[in-house]
Amino acid sequence: MSARHSSGHRTHPGTVSAAVRQHLRKLCLHEFPCGTGSWNKSRFLPRTWRTWRELIPREEDTVSPGEETVEALLGLVRSPHSPWALLQDSSAEDRFLRELAIRNPLMLKDSFFYSYFRSLRVVDKEVSHVDKDLLKFLKLEELVLSANRIKEVNAANLPPTLKVLELYGNLISSLECLCAHPPPNLQHLGLGHNKLRGPSESQHLTSSHWPKLVSLDLSFNELTDLQVMMVNLRSLRQLRLLVLQGNPLALVPYYRGFTIDSLLRLCVLDDITVSPNEKHQFRGLSLSGDFLAREAQLVVTIGNVRGVVDTSVFHSEPKPEGPYISYNYYVTYDFIEEEEVVGDEYMGVLAEIVKPSPSPELFVEEAFAEEDFMEEAKESVESGTGESGESDSTHDSPESASVPRSLDSAEELAKLRPRVDPRLLPSPGTVLFSTERKPWTDVIPCNYEMLHTFKDLVLLKAFLLTGTTVTIVEEKILSWPLVPPTVDIPYLPRKEKEKDCGPRHPAPNERKMPKKKRELPKELRQDPPILQVLGSGSVVLEPLLSGEPTVTKVCNFGVIRTADSDKLTLARVQRPLRAAQIEYCPEPLTVEVQVQLVQSRSAGEALRASAM
Repeated sequence: MSARHSSGHRTHPGTVSAAVRQHLRKLCLHEFPCGTGSWNKSRFLPRTWRTWRELIPREEDTVSPGEETVEALLGLVRSPHSPWALLQDSSAEDRFLRELAIRNPLMLKDSFFYSYFRSLRVVDKEVSHVDKDLLKFLKLEELVLSANRIKEVNAANLPPTLKVLELYGNLISSLECLCAHPPPNLQHLGLGHNKLRGPSESQHLTSSHWPKLVSLDLSFNELTDLQVMMVNLRSLRQLRLLVLQGNPLALVPYYRGFTIDSLLRLCVLDDITVSPNEKHQFRGLSLSGDFLAREAQLVVTIGNVRGVVDTSVFHSEPKPEGPYISYNYYVTYDFIEEEEVVGDEYMGVLAEIVKPSPSPELFVEEAFAEEDFMEEAKESVESGTGESGESDSTHDSPESASVPRSLDSAEELAKLRPRVDPRLLPSPGTVLFSTERKPWTDVIPCNYEMLHTFKDLVLLKAFLLTGTTVTIVEEKILSWPLVPPTVDIPYLPRKEKEKDCGPRHPAPNERKMPKKKRELPKELRQDPPILQVLGSGSVVLEPLLSGEPTVTKVCNFGVIRTADSDKLTLARVQRPLRAAQIEYCPEPLTVEVQVQLVQSRSAGEALRASAM
C-alpha cells in the first residue's frame, strides 16, 4: 500500500483504500531521510526474497563517506524544526512508520501494511464508498470513517475482526445495508450526526445483528419514536453505554426516565452516569409507554429590561389640540408555529407588528393615509389655526386624507412602500410573541412566562438549531382629542377707578392664579403606533439538544443612554445630579431571557403531565 508498491493496484477515487494509499504517499516513506538511497545504501545486504531476516540492515561501526547514520536520520524526522518533521497532529502510527522507514525500509511492503494496521482513521477525506479492499486488513479492529460523504455501508466489505466502527458526520439514512452482514464481534457503533429517520431504523438495532454491542451512539439524527426504539434496544443484553441526545425523541419530558427504566443494564446515558436514585425514581415508567404524550414542552421566561432611555423627557407639555405622546416598551421573540395551530389561539401573545397587509396596494394606501394625516397634524400644531384663522380648528381623519389611486410602475410602488425594520417581523415559519406593554421605569419588569407545547418534534429540533431572536421595542403613540378643545378667555374684573388711560396692564395679583394640572381629554383618537427597535440579538438554543435543561442569557445590546438624557430624567423627578455622579458609567441595554426544556423528575410526574 505504500507509494512504491501501489502502482499495480487500481483504486477508485472516493474509496477508503484510495484515501489510505494517498495518506501513505504523503508520509514519503521512500524519500529522504526515509527509504533507501545514496544516504544509506552501504547499510543493507544485497536484496534477496528468501526470508525477512536477510532484510535486517548491517550494524557497522562506521558509515561510508557521504552517508548518514541512523541516529542522524531519525533526528531529522523527530526534530520539530526540521523540514522533514511530521505535523503536530500526526498520529503515533504515522510517526512509527516514518521511523521504521529509516531503520528497516525494505519491510514496507503491502503485506506488511495489511498485517500491521489494527486501527485506521480516515477522517474528512471525501470518502463516499467502503470498498472490499478493506478485507485485506487481517488484524483491523478499529475503523474510523467520520466526516465523510458515505451514504451506505456494505457490511460484507468490513473485516470480521472489527470491534469499533465510527461513522460520525456522514450521510447515512438507513441501517439496512449495514445490518446485512455486520461484524460479529463489534462492541462500539458510532452513527452520530447522520440522517437516520423514522421508527423503522430501530428494528436493525437488535441482538440478532449486534450480539456483542456494548456502546451505541445515535446522537443528532432524526429519530422520533422513543417507545419503539426501547422495544428493540432491550434485546441488546451487553449494551451499557447509549447516546441518543440531539434526536427529536430526546425532547419529550420523560425521555431520560423512560430510557433508564427500559434498559435496566444501562450504565451511562448521554455521557451521564445512571445513578441508583434515578432507577428508583423512574421505576415502572416503561410499563406506561402507551399513555405518555409524545410532545415536548418549553418554558420561555423574560425578566427585567435595563438601560432604556426615557424618551418622554425630550418632549414638552402637549397643547390642548394635541398630540398627546405616550411611550411603552416590550420585548418580542420568535418561536415556531405548528401547522395545526389556529392563528386566533395566539392573538393574546402576538405582537401587532406581525400582521401583514393583505396586498402591497393596500399597504401603500394605508401608509399614505397615515403620512398625510401626520403632516396635516404637524402643520396644525405649528400654526395653531386653520386656513380661516379660527382657533378651534379640526383635524381630518386618516380616512379623509387624499390617497393616490394610480401607480405608474412597480418601481414607483416600491419607492412609496414604507420601510419596515426586518427585526420587527418574525422569521419564516415562526410566530412573534411579545410581553405586555409597560411604561418606562429605570428597571422595566416584564414578568413574562409562556409554556410552548410541540407535537412536531422534528420541526422543534430544526428550530432549536437555528435559535430565536429577542428584540426590545419602543412603542410611540400619538393621541388626538376627538372633540376640539374650547378656548377659555379668562375674565378680568375692571377697577372702579382707573387713573391711567393707556393700555391696561393686569395687576400682579390678578395674573398669579393657581394653575390646575392639565387633564387629558376623555375621548382620544390614537394614531398607529410608531415602533423603534432599541436592541435585537439572537439566543442560541442548541444546548437544549445537547442535554442542557436550561438556556439562560442576559442579552446585552450596548449603551444607548446618555448623560443628557439621564440629567433630564433626574430633573423631572426632582433629583438633582450630584457632582460626583457627573462622571458615571451608564448601564447598558439588557434583557434577561431563559428558555427551559421541561423534564420529568419522576415516574409520577411524567404520568401526571401526560394526563394533563
